[in-house]
Amino acid sequence: PHAIRLEGDLTLGGLFPVHARGPAGVPCGPVKKEKGIHRLEAMLYALDRVNGDPRVLPNLTLGARILDTCSRDTYALEQALSFVRSLLPPEGGEGRCPDGSAPRRPPPERLVGVIGASASSVSIMVANVLRLFA
Repeated sequence: PHAIRLEGDLTLGGLFPVHARGPAGVPCGPVKKEKGIHRLEAMLYALDRVNGDPRVLPNLTLGARILDTCSRDTYALEQALSFVRSLLPPEGGEGRCPDGSAPRRPPPERLVGVIGASASSVSIMVANVLRLFA
């Protein structure tokens, strides 16, 4: 539920601690302005600057899928797995629509890299998972 998505030809992932760690049983707590929101805004600003200058990436736009780690390593790992799921083919084969036609699926996301997380322990875990899927 804690995600931002911007369409683009190439997608950059972002993992930022927008929320603090929540109490027991709740992954996310209060919003972290300086260490969470500011980092998120910095990424969005950089994407805006790159996409706004046609000399930087001619004929390409950068998109983003930014996820909240909630300052929790296990939650960040779950979020990183959603990057992996976007690269895998859909479950259950092709399937059929009620009229017998093949379903229209969006093209797979072209995730080219992930920025974050803020803590080394989280970054190491996420990097190890993403490395398996190149």
